[in-house]
Amino acid sequence: MTDGTDGPAARTTANRPRTGRWLAGGAVVVVATLLGLTLALRSGAAPACAAPIPPPAALLAPPAAGTLHKGKATFYDSTGTDGNCSYPTAPAGRLYVALGPDEYADGAACGGYLDVTGPKGTVRVMVADQCPECAPGHLDLSREAFTRIADPVRGVVDVSYRLVVDPPLTGPLTFRIKEGGSQWWFAVLVAGHGNPLRAVEVRQGSSGNWRAASRQSYNYWLIDSGAGPGPFQIRVTDTRGHRVTAAGIRMTPGQVQRSTVRMYGGTSGGSTTAPASTTARRTPSSSPKPTARTSARPSPSPSTLAPVDASASPAVIAAPDGEAVALASTRPDAGPRGCA
Repeated sequence: MTDGTDGPAARTTANRPRTGRWLAGGAVVVVATLLGLTLALRSGAAPACAAPIPPPAALLAPPAAGTLHKGKATFYDSTGTDGNCSYPTAPAGRLYVALGPDEYADGAACGGYLDVTGPKGTVRVMVADQCPECAPGHLDLSREAFTRIADPVRGVVDVSYRLVVDPPLTGPLTFRIKEGGSQWWFAVLVAGHGNPLRAVEVRQGSSGNWRAASRQSYNYWLIDSGAGPGPFQIRVTDTRGHRVTAAGIRMTPGQVQRSTVRMYGGTSGGSTTAPASTTARRTPSSSPKPTARTSARPSPSPSTLAPVDASASPAVIAAPDGEAVALASTRPDAGPRGCA
């Protein structure tokens, strides 16, 4: 990736902040829940606040490898460094895409690449942001990417897209400890991995037990109780089964630490030496536990873009390897529930 620079001014539309969402389950679950509440009321018992029912895993996942999806594409103006994936620099050529909540999958799609084909050709883009209002199959591309596949005057075009498996890497893995990090609170951003990531594990020094970090929706991997003062070994596993370990990662919040290990293609795993270089330190946050990042990505402008049918699912075409899996239809978004 290369450093992002200021681009064209963003459209003057109201930003749409990310909000918490309660996602309903199937109709059977809803009926069962209502029946349980009815019986409780008839028996005189006060109903308890039930925990939100999580959506089926198939409804919340990045685009599947080996599957050709069909949908629509719009575009937006951004520096490429203000997306929900938290990357401090823009992808090369500012070729990136924002996915809707289903395909963004709480950050699971971050850092992966899509080949997107439109009327003028195909462009490869990195997933760097979330588009809160986009239904499955709606890609919100950077302006630079959109112009590779269509005339920007059109605003919205039909496209097909596929997740790229083992795309060429731009370099070794990089790591960035989040501002506010300390031996008692650990959060790291991993970049340069090519395929989406499956797991990140951390251990203090070169011995001891590995501790699993949990991915946050803003693409940092968190150990809420901390991982020690460092330096650390960080073991990274992607969705294709590649696994490598980087050593010598230091507790230097706000710095991008460049390792000497590639996710695949140039190494076979194992530990690396200490990071070769770091960027300048950024100002630490006053809060050791930052909340999820809100993207500054403007919503697609209704004055310039044709509407996209939010109720439709994209068509799916089986690839030669037979891995095609149809995407589910859009989930209804509902507000958080509580007891009266």
